[in-house]
Amino acid sequence: MEQTRVALLAIVVENPDSVQALNELLHQYGSYIIGRMGLPYPKRGVNLISIMLDAPMDVISALSGKVGRLPGVSAKTAYSKEL
Repeated sequence: MEQTRVALLAIVVENPDSVQALNELLHQYGSYIIGRMGLPYPKRGVNLISIMLDAPMDVISALSGKVGRLPGVSAKTAYSKEL
């Protein structure tokens, strides 16, 4: 069995046109997602999303990279120290 890590992917969505593509990506990686929380912040016109993952490092990196390349979307990942 491949080693997995627990990680938190923090996403800030500033472009509402990217929401559908973001949701499609998250659906593709759904088997690795252990939790998700999203909060709209209308005062600043952004959506804040936290994705909790348990996945191999390459899967986490791939998802984070794809999310971060969406127009108007920023993503940062924090990893657990233990494998």
